[in-house]
Amino acid sequence: MSIFIKIFEMVGSLGLILYGMTLMSEGIQKSASARLHNTLKFMTKNRCLAALTGLLVTAIIQSSSATSVMTISFVNAGMLTLSQSIGVIFGANVGTTITAWIVTLIGFKFDIGLIAIPAFGVGYFLTFFKKLKKETLGEALMGFALLFLGLEILSGISPELRQADFGFLSVVAGHGFITAMSGLLFGLIITTILHSSSATTAIIITTALSGVIGWQFAATAVLGSNIGSTIDAVLASINSKLSARRVAAVHVLFNVFGSIIALIFLNPFMYLIDSIVPGGPSLSNIGTRIAIFHTMFNLINTIISLPFVKQIEYLVTKLIKQKPDSIDDDDVYTLNFKTSGVKENAEAYVMRAEAEIVKMSNVVRKMFDIIQLYFSEENTAKTSSKLMKKLLKKENYADQMHEEISAYLIQTSQLSLSDRSANNTRIMLGIVDDIENITDQIFELGIFINRSIEKKISLIDDDMKKLLVYIDKVDKFIQFIHDNLNKPIDSNQLVIAKEMEDSIDEMRLDLKRLARKRLEKGANVKAELLYIDMVRKLEKIGDYSFSISLALSKKA
Repeated sequence: MSIFIKIFEMVGSLGLILYGMTLMSEGIQKSASARLHNTLKFMTKNRCLAALTGLLVTAIIQSSSATSVMTISFVNAGMLTLSQSIGVIFGANVGTTITAWIVTLIGFKFDIGLIAIPAFGVGYFLTFFKKLKKETLGEALMGFALLFLGLEILSGISPELRQADFGFLSVVAGHGFITAMSGLLFGLIITTILHSSSATTAIIITTALSGVIGWQFAATAVLGSNIGSTIDAVLASINSKLSARRVAAVHVLFNVFGSIIALIFLNPFMYLIDSIVPGGPSLSNIGTRIAIFHTMFNLINTIISLPFVKQIEYLVTKLIKQKPDSIDDDDVYTLNFKTSGVKENAEAYVMRAEAEIVKMSNVVRKMFDIIQLYFSEENTAKTSSKLMKKLLKKENYADQMHEEISAYLIQTSQLSLSDRSANNTRIMLGIVDDIENITDQIFELGIFINRSIEKKISLIDDDMKKLLVYIDKVDKFIQFIHDNLNKPIDSNQLVIAKEMEDSIDEMRLDLKRLARKRLEKGANVKAELLYIDMVRKLEKIGDYSFSISLALSKKA
């Protein structure tokens, strides 16, 4: 009967480890989300910087899976290229080795309870200080405490399991290839179940220190956990764009082939570690051996692979091709929310939404460029019709974006977000509405212009010059919004936005007044009414642009 109790205790300790790891990772990501996201976006200019970025981000948040999923989100949103993401994936594998060193150097050198229990208490009380914005740090501390409490419980149970029926693990010890494959499968299965290679590594070290598993079994279990860690990337890429699926493929290829090579050269690896840690494997040094093996394997794999980023990119491009019958991204827009089945960090959803809003702003930019084409060349009914078709296509696409991004943001707002992200999510909902309103105004403006060309209604040169000046003012405001989207604008920038809005409003009054005077003098009624309609639409674009400026000034 006691063995069943021990099994339940083991399951409970694993639950503490996994929940602690998740809580710590999410707490750190929430408290440093903006800095981490900016680091991931801007420190990927070359392959070495990208690898360093992946290493640092993973070492901080203690989750290579979270880094991989975050990277896939960025690639899916067009914020990172496939080439940039490859370096990040490589670095994430090195960064995840920090867990092994923390567990080895800190985890069992003294009574964990002396630190873990007070840390949990401090973390718990910090969660109440929302005004000081320390609640996310509190979550991270609580997660840290639970992680090591779980490890302490597991280390206490492990010797008893070794003496009981769990001695079956010793059956596969000392059998060369059988031992290696058993360890590989053990690490792979545990990581696939837990969705955390860091947690698996901690469990491997803990059970090895307790004598439940041997040195060779532990080393190959680490290789298996590396392969198992790719499951989150694969799940996150489901229903994603082609580029995101290719990133997941890179992760799988890198980890699987790296593990196979390490397995082939396992004996030389182990001899090398014997020379670093003399005295042969023992309970006193097996934790250090596992940490060195984990670090050395991932570091060598990264160093060897990094010069071949372009070749790896070419390989996955050939392996995962665009389907011949796939729909053009410019025709249909979809934004899937949490359909992969993997628990992605909540802050990653906010990042994805921000990136998609930038893409929606790009649609505005392209639509207004089409409007300017109407005035930059002689337009016949035929060329006008072509421009109108382009506008209609982009207007329909913008409507789809509005619907999909709004639904995505509503679902995101229901997640456990930091106060900063929750505030920004609410603001983004309003910004998406305003951007969609701008696309509506641009489309209606195009309808007016197209109608005037079809009916051969023309404006006099002086009126056209004034209208072009007005269009230029609106164009600059649109560009101002696009350049400052997804970042808080300060009071000085808000003053600039207000001046742009006031300038547009003042010129609208002047243009309408001049149009009325021309009507009084017997000007073409249809031409002047069309002129007033176009001015009104342009002024509306300015209004919505200023509304976005106000919203951006409230972003945290």
